[in-house]
Amino acid sequence: MTAPADVTAALQSKFPQVTPRPSGDHPAVNVSPAEVVAVLKYLRDELAYDFLVDVTAVDWGVEASPRFTVIWHLFSTTHHQYIRLAMNCASDTEPVAPSATGLWPAANWHERETYDLLGVKFADHPDLRRILMWDEYPYHPLRKDFPLAGIEVPLPDIEVAELTGASAKPAPMMGGPFVASSGEMNLTDAEPRAKDESWTERKVKPVSA
Repeated sequence: MTAPADVTAALQSKFPQVTPRPSGDHPAVNVSPAEVVAVLKYLRDELAYDFLVDVTAVDWGVEASPRFTVIWHLFSTTHHQYIRLAMNCASDTEPVAPSATGLWPAANWHERETYDLLGVKFADHPDLRRILMWDEYPYHPLRKDFPLAGIEVPLPDIEVAELTGASAKPAPMMGGPFVASSGEMNLTDAEPRAKDESWTERKVKPVSA
């Protein structure tokens, strides 16, 4: 399979609605929601763009319309070339995009992360739920209107709330609060440690001489 001299022209010959997208690095195109899956499949099966690098999205801000753009990056392991696909979401409040899980199983976690952090829902995803924040978390932290300091919400785990001494935090902390009091150690020689590190413990058997 030979790589097309101009992948954008090759796509437009099959999908006339595809348009070039300004890019400072790799070829990039704009794709309509109705054609995304077909274009991805054509790139994979006919043009050897067989590796899905990532799926993400951009929030252009509450004043922009369209506000959300979903991005797919593909790579050809045969021709060592990248391509970027961009799709504007029709809704500025409930963004939706087609799922690529039927083409690449790896799209599963990429789409879950994009849903979790930016609130983009992927139609026909087999298990669309949060992957970083807890299920009941009401916000999407990478949206432009989400404050950098976070938003205080009730912590979902009673034990975590007891450890932190608070019932609400701007964002969850893996492993609990760090404890490293001044004067107890040389902080330049030691990293902060969590109070409960049982999840990282490893039992290593001594090596016989």
